[in-house]
Amino acid sequence: MLGVLAVTTKKAVLEVLKTVFDPEMPISILDLGLIYDIDVKGDLVHIKMTLTTPHCPMSAVIVKDVKQKIESIEGVNKADVELVWDPIWNHYMISKEVMGKTNHK
Repeated sequence: MLGVLAVTTKKAVLEVLKTVFDPEMPISILDLGLIYDIDVKGDLVHIKMTLTTPHCPMSAVIVKDVKQKIESIEGVNKADVELVWDPIWNHYMISKEVMGKTNHK
């Protein structure tokens, strides 16, 4: 049964990440390609993500939003967010759906 819970929780994590936006642009962090890994172990969710720049002035706001939204999911007790810089983010990481709506074709 735990496997079913983990799969459901990971799916729920993906859904809430669609609602976390980069404050400087109207694109979700999921569509921007900022999420590198989602690890669900029981009631703990570990997110490995990056930002569009290491000097992002909104980094604390984005990380806090990710953590709060994931911890609001039923069955999640704690969310850890790890910022990583390898690989370095670039505009080619933006989802194809969003890329088609931007000038970065």
